[in-house]
Amino acid sequence: MWFKNLQIYRLPAPWAFTPEQMEQALASQAFTPANSNELLRQGWDAPRPNGGLVHVVNKQMLMMLGTEKKLLPSSVINQVAKAKAAELEEQQGFPPGKKAMKELKERVADELLPRAFTIRSNTWTWIDPVNGWLVVDAASPAKADDVVKLLLKAVDRMPLESLRVQKSPVAVMTGWLEADEAPYNFTIDQDTELRATGESRAAVRYVKHSLDPDDIRRHIAAGKQCTRLAMTWNSRISFVLTESLAIKGVKPLDVINEGQAVTHSDDERFDNDIMLMTGELAKMLADVVEALGGEAKA
Repeated sequence: MWFKNLQIYRLPAPWAFTPEQMEQALASQAFTPANSNELLRQGWDAPRPNGGLVHVVNKQMLMMLGTEKKLLPSSVINQVAKAKAAELEEQQGFPPGKKAMKELKERVADELLPRAFTIRSNTWTWIDPVNGWLVVDAASPAKADDVVKLLLKAVDRMPLESLRVQKSPVAVMTGWLEADEAPYNFTIDQDTELRATGESRAAVRYVKHSLDPDDIRRHIAAGKQCTRLAMTWNSRISFVLTESLAIKGVKPLDVINEGQAVTHSDDERFDNDIMLMTGELAKMLADVVEALGGEAKA
């Protein structure tokens, strides 16, 4: 198991909060299935079957936010409400007014909700109390915000902050492309996006395409800056660094699995994967921060 997208936050390093304290804090928000009249339900669920809410491997904490959401498209509500409005018009001789139509749609939504299709999703969260990382496996900041909000509710005065660096990721990535040179321990791959800063917001994107330095420099000279850059760290992990300091498309390379112990049970494989992932990502995140000038202090 590997996280695919990293929304990154900072905790004090080391952070003295224990897995037992975290388990106790999350218990009040443990996941339970939504009832028939609920549109959305979220809560903490066990990362492993029949396990606790906090799974610990080599001091690393793994947690999982479960979400159940019922799909009730507005188009369906409108269609049913329109049919009911037509029946009312036939009965009373005139169409329902604006207020009556709004109330009708609300009643229709209440009637349809128990029969709505339910979607279940999980959002994984990793806490590294040794190095002070909190990472949410989410492609969008909004999804990560759901995790953070519930964590801050559960853990009183949790000292959680967004990761801040000394240098602008956009400026630094643009500089790497202009110089055609990546920082130590990194190589530049074949995906990038350059975007104009003016009103036009013109953009050019390379996907699995060699980055010709002269072409890139022409785009930069025309006022474009790098907002996404595919890179490889230490020949071990490929990823895309974004302007918002999120890391996307994380993929461990084959070399990372060489020499790994052979395991037989699902639990052993899971724990080995977590140990490998957290160990590698902790070092990679430290190198990314260093390449961006180090952390910005308050």
